[in-house]
Amino acid sequence: MRKLLCKSGIGISLALLPSAACAATQEDLLGILLGQIQMYVLVAFVIIVIIGVYFMRSRDKRQTPLNQIFESRPIHSVEPDASITECVRLMTVGKIGALMVMDSGRLIGIFTERDALNKVLAGNLDPGCTKVSEVMTKDPYCIGPATTVGNAMQLITERRFRHLPIVADGRVIAVVSSGDLTRWLVKDQLEEVQELVNLAVR
Repeated sequence: MRKLLCKSGIGISLALLPSAACAATQEDLLGILLGQIQMYVLVAFVIIVIIGVYFMRSRDKRQTPLNQIFESRPIHSVEPDASITECVRLMTVGKIGALMVMDSGRLIGIFTERDALNKVLAGNLDPGCTKVSEVMTKDPYCIGPATTVGNAMQLITERRFRHLPIVADGRVIAVVSSGDLTRWLVKDQLEEVQELVNLAVR
């Protein structure tokens, strides 16, 4: 029964084919086939070009200096004699993961969530009586404003930093985190993908 239905379907399909299609010669079919192959080659070429442009732009964006992205950011800082309780309260209110410890405008340390956990809580210290200068990470690694996004990401990855102070002329002008850099790269790449999609549609 199934074979009979298949044969009937094939017969009906052949009967409905336009007479022009039935009369097509081998040369016509060859011409159509070559035309389709050319179209597929063109489409593949366009896709390769779009992918190449995307990766070239992505590499170029990693060369962007940090001062072009994070130049106007507030600096959250405390004095060396601030208590851990005060520091944690400031970090909670500001929704930040680190505080710069400044002494007369000079950066002497950084206090992070990791310090609060590993040095204060794990060390069974009283947060109300412990000064931040006792548990901060002293002389944190700093970068210049001309440091590129790619170099900053490499530092964060290799040295396992979460926060990098940007210092110019001995003054902290911004602090970037691994999350800041990742969000900027992802946002930028999403915009590029949308541009490429729009280009392909056009």
